[in-house]
Amino acid sequence: MSAAKVHSLADLKVLRQAMREAEREAAAAAARARAEAARQHREHDLFARSVGAVVPLRPTARAPTATARAQPEPRQRQRDEAAVLAESISDEFDVESLLETDEALSFRRRGVGPEVVRKLRRGVWAIQAQLDLHGLRRDEARERLAAFLRDAVRAGARCVRVVHGKGNGSPGREPVLKHRVQGWLVQKAAVLAFTQARAQDGGHGALIVLLRPTSV
Repeated sequence: MSAAKVHSLADLKVLRQAMREAEREAAAAAARARAEAARQHREHDLFARSVGAVVPLRPTARAPTATARAQPEPRQRQRDEAAVLAESISDEFDVESLLETDEALSFRRRGVGPEVVRKLRRGVWAIQAQLDLHGLRRDEARERLAAFLRDAVRAGARCVRVVHGKGNGSPGREPVLKHRVQGWLVQKAAVLAFTQARAQDGGHGALIVLLRPTSV
């Protein structure tokens, strides 16, 4: 017997073995399928025997049901409340540690150089709007200041004056409203810096405020 023939017989043996394995796998798969079908059939019969005869219901007229309409979300009110919260200013804010220790008790926000305060004090920027708080009660003054700053920013104003009074009519002649105004201004992100006004602009009875430029 030649080597080529022996090789061919060996290949044939391997092929037959592979075919037998494939047949066994196919038979096993078929047996599993039959078992699954038999199980489902038994379960169906068991359900049918348990329930008994089923009679379809007669169709009946149904009144249309009104779909409950979703309540509209008060989004505008939520936006308004969020805006009020963002613009709110507190009386409990301690501003003393943020003020520069000079005679004018100036303030400049982080990133704003000291030359900005010096220019503000010299009147380099023209005053574009003014608010007079003299004689107002604390709550009214706070609300007026918040509204004034909001309107000034919207109008694109850069430099404004806030008159808080010199305190001549207050007990001890202390400018109580002045310290309140300083604390309120520091809490407003639109305020970059402020300083006491020059004598011709109101002196220690007013503050000159530099506002953040409006984004274009």
